[in-house]
Amino acid sequence: MTQSKRDEQAEVIGFLMSPGAFPADGQINHIETHSAHVFLCGEVALKIKRAVRYDYLDQSTPELRQALVQRELDLNRSIAPMIYRDVVPITRAPGGGLELSGSGPPVEWALRMHRFAADCEMPEVAASGRLTDAVAEALGGAVQGFHAACPRRSDPGDALIRDILDELGRVLAEFDTQIGSGVVDVFLGRARKQLADLAQHLRDRAANGHVRRVHGDLHLRNLLLIEGQPVLFDALEFDERLATCDVLYDLAFLLMDLCHRDLGRQANAAMTAYLLAAARAEDAGLSALPLFMAVRGAIRAMVLLQTDLATGHSGESLPEARRYLTEAARYLQPKALVLIAVGGVSGTGKTVLARDLAKDIGACPGPVHLRTDTERKAEAHPVSYAPAARSAVYAHMLARAANILAAGRSVILDGTFLDLAQRRAAQGLALRQGVAFRGFWLTAPLPVLTKRVTSRQGDASDADAAVVAAQIASLDAPVSDPGWETIDAGGSPDATRAAASAALGSLVKGASSGG
Repeated sequence: MTQSKRDEQAEVIGFLMSPGAFPADGQINHIETHSAHVFLCGEVALKIKRAVRYDYLDQSTPELRQALVQRELDLNRSIAPMIYRDVVPITRAPGGGLELSGSGPPVEWALRMHRFAADCEMPEVAASGRLTDAVAEALGGAVQGFHAACPRRSDPGDALIRDILDELGRVLAEFDTQIGSGVVDVFLGRARKQLADLAQHLRDRAANGHVRRVHGDLHLRNLLLIEGQPVLFDALEFDERLATCDVLYDLAFLLMDLCHRDLGRQANAAMTAYLLAAARAEDAGLSALPLFMAVRGAIRAMVLLQTDLATGHSGESLPEARRYLTEAARYLQPKALVLIAVGGVSGTGKTVLARDLAKDIGACPGPVHLRTDTERKAEAHPVSYAPAARSAVYAHMLARAANILAAGRSVILDGTFLDLAQRRAAQGLALRQGVAFRGFWLTAPLPVLTKRVTSRQGDASDADAAVVAAQIASLDAPVSDPGWETIDAGGSPDATRAAASAALGSLVKGASSGG
């Protein structure tokens, strides 16, 4: 950026920090990123593009910035109409100063938005403990619904990742000495090898409609929770090619960000909900998820380092950037796979245990959690607990599990597993796939089970006290199959989890380390 451009934006920034830019008096907050300045006052937010040029982004002229501000409005007004208002010029006043939407010549363009409350921002939702399992599941479903409506593109699925890796190699080379430990080379080496292995698969996914014009910048800071519903905003506007990618690469940014924030449980819930909403269409694509998450993490490291330079704080984000790159390299390490089945009559806490275990198995976001109750509803199977109906649901669930395991992701199966044939089928699947297996059979006293099922609210299970009694009656004898461990789940969820975790032992350690 030339000195004249810096001076030009300095004047604009000074104006936007003054009361003349806003309709009412109040404190004005200025937020800077590597590509934008945002000014908040009262109920209004004004955003201008920073006059910069990077390898992947050119905002060096007012004309380019005007086009990008307008594109941002066009992309986001439909997905977040409660936020996006219009584009307004910052004009030269007759007296020589600046004004908003005046009659003089424009010197800059601003995106005008309705300001949302800080506690709606997803990072704040997470920090306050409001990013619950239900919210994370809604988030995964919302992203998949958004993707389903995105226009398809024919771009080769591997080309974008290859170009990004080349760019990361160029940019991160400038910071290699500061980052140290050879982590950049480790990441790039592993990523390029995995891309070579997956290239044809990614091209096939593109041919089959999985490459679309998506959000492009789907991390937590670009997500809100408004009236209990997730809202996507601030879609990437400056490069159609960067925003045209595999839908799982778009999802990977969200999952990587959740994992980076130590929100592995929420990442697992969001991934599982996304895959459920996609109705099997994305299961095979999970083989590319580690690469996608690694690349997203490395990009985040690059942006942090570039933002430091752009804002005059060189090196400030170096520790976090190093952590992103270390995590990126770790995603690309091979992991041993496991298949875990959690069974027991309704009310024993199978789903609670499955969710509790998921975050500790394998690399974040962990195994896919397949639940008979949600699989049945997703496939519109009739609500029935009769043996024939159960068999159809289990056949569907095990078929999904086979595809997911083949794609390199561990699986937790969550169902009653009342029939010996179903329990043996799960073990047989693990044997055929060459993965470790562990089954848990949960038990609890009848009064505890009855109380649990009658107090449920908003749960996918339709079981009631009568169903529980019928399930218990259908069991000829206590479950004691080899490979299945009985756990007393009549106490607290913490106690059940502790018992299951102790039983998993080295199995979980191997899945986490690849050993």
